[in-house]
Amino acid sequence: MRPLGIEALSVRAFRNLEAVDLAPSARFNVVSGDNGQGKTNLLESIYVLATSKSFRTPKPGDVVRHDGDVASVRGRIREDVDLREQSVGLKVGGRLAKIEGKKASSLADYAIRTPVVVFHPGEISLSMGGGGERRRLLDRLALYVSAGSLDDLDRYQRAMRERQRALETRGTSAMDLDQWEELMVLHGLADMRVRGEVSERLAAATISAFERIATPGLALSVRYSPSAPSTEGDYRRALFFSRASDGRRGGAGVGPHRDDIALHLDGRPVRGVASQGQHRAAVLALKAAEIHLVGSARGARPILLLDDVSSELDRSRTEALFGFLQEQRGQVFLTTTRPELIAIGKDERSDFRVEGGRLFRG
Repeated sequence: MRPLGIEALSVRAFRNLEAVDLAPSARFNVVSGDNGQGKTNLLESIYVLATSKSFRTPKPGDVVRHDGDVASVRGRIREDVDLREQSVGLKVGGRLAKIEGKKASSLADYAIRTPVVVFHPGEISLSMGGGGERRRLLDRLALYVSAGSLDDLDRYQRAMRERQRALETRGTSAMDLDQWEELMVLHGLADMRVRGEVSERLAAATISAFERIATPGLALSVRYSPSAPSTEGDYRRALFFSRASDGRRGGAGVGPHRDDIALHLDGRPVRGVASQGQHRAAVLALKAAEIHLVGSARGARPILLLDDVSSELDRSRTEALFGFLQEQRGQVFLTTTRPELIAIGKDERSDFRVEGGRLFRG
């Protein structure tokens, strides 16, 4: 894989980061500080630079500093021998992503230009929580398999919202229901096909990683669990016959918005039987698989962002995580309240400290 990394980062009016400039190391960048000082905000700004979106909120305006109108993140990125500049401006209601000073052709194209994988404590919900976080994982990976997957998902969601509006305002005989349901079937099946392909790759990589991380003898299975029928006719009929119940429910009962990844340990659902350590091992395995799949699809080592994950892991799994990271040979940004506990030698890391939204070296 080609080496990839940020050589220079400039953040302005981003949450509590008024003006931060960073020249990171090509390997490990350890960002320390007390809670609430802005460590996670810095990682979030890097994620926005790479993808144009936040991993914490869907609303661009949420990241704008309270006394400002616009936030911006700019970076110089090296991929192998090539250098490029990327930037993202954010305000309430919108964002503008640029490459070399020119507007990106699409946000989907921009999002895969600089591959990045984030691992934060909230992602324990990948194994413990509902299906939303697992669907988002599938859709992040789907971008690297089919650039049109984001467009299909957006069109599906719009058609679903319009169908629901028709059901709630004009009832089950509304004239435009057939039209919206046809679009839901068209784009929903396209989304499900890509998710199915991604799931097969994710399953193989996750199981392989789990065997390295977890207690020997435990068998993890990973399977795509679609909510809608796989054929046009059956899907169309399912939507037609659920019109009344969907109108009462406030949303469609079948479709990609309800898909999931079924995780089982020794044949039993992870959510019901796994210990805390097993949940964490399953999440680590899923994230390791994401790193592998993104890197393989893109042909470049993804930048890794780890937000205080050592606080969520026991000693053995922390050691497994850092062992895995050192094998990857890519650029890593990680936050911690206790930098002395990060088991990475001084020759491989650069240390930074965040205090009140200001960044200091060392």
